[in-house]
Amino acid sequence: MTLDSFDIAILRALQKDGAMTNAALSEQINLSASQCSRRRAALEAAQLIAGYSAQLNGEKLGFGLRAIVRVNLRRHGGNNESGFASFIARRSEVRAAFSVSGDADYILDLRTPDLESFARFIHEHLLAHELVAQVRSEIVLKTLKDEPGFDLSQLAVPSR
Repeated sequence: MTLDSFDIAILRALQKDGAMTNAALSEQINLSASQCSRRRAALEAAQLIAGYSAQLNGEKLGFGLRAIVRVNLRRHGGNNESGFASFIARRSEVRAAFSVSGDADYILDLRTPDLESFARFIHEHLLAHELVAQVRSEIVLKTLKDEPGFDLSQLAVPSR
């Protein structure tokens, strides 16, 4: 799908407010509500819009501790990676997980209510897992930037 300036404007607006109606979108980008609706549906069908969700405040909801955890596995190959991925998928403390290059096999982004629940997850679940060889964690002291979405100004718009 080739994007034009209206598509990018729609993506930019929805990235800031996914609950925006087509009427509000129409006013913001100066295009009719029916055109916004058609374009929005096309962006969804092309999977450029993966979904909509509310951004919740973890601290106010009681998830005050955030940690970045690096994990190394004991064994690789076979079903080991899929077994670990399945374990991670079941753990609600893990909010994001990445298979990475470098000195760790995986990087996990964890959110827990407090240090006690974080320690319980690390000791009773992560270190207890048969595939886990090593865990190194950093507790986030202060978030300097945690911006969802993408800088859409980087997208090339075809000239007309």
